[in-house]
Amino acid sequence: MVLTVPGVAMSLQKIKQAIEDKKLICPECKSPVQKYEKFADMLASVWDGPGDARMETEGSKVTLICGSCDWKERTEYWSNYIED
Repeated sequence: MVLTVPGVAMSLQKIKQAIEDKKLICPECKSPVQKYEKFADMLASVWDGPGDARMETEGSKVTLICGSCDWKERTEYWSNYIED
């Protein structure tokens, strides 16, 4: 059985899109973040009962890497670095 978690693909897609659109900004040099690594969802709970299997998430963590300077940060608050 494959469990799908609503919002998981959405978070990763949002990070990828923000990097592609150059909206994810380095707080050190103010250049766009160029890549990410180690994306992981944080689980709040897992339900596994007869006929009912579900996972509830509590956000996600990712390592953001500037590429223009030495800034690199592992954070669950990646959305704070997105500027429109």
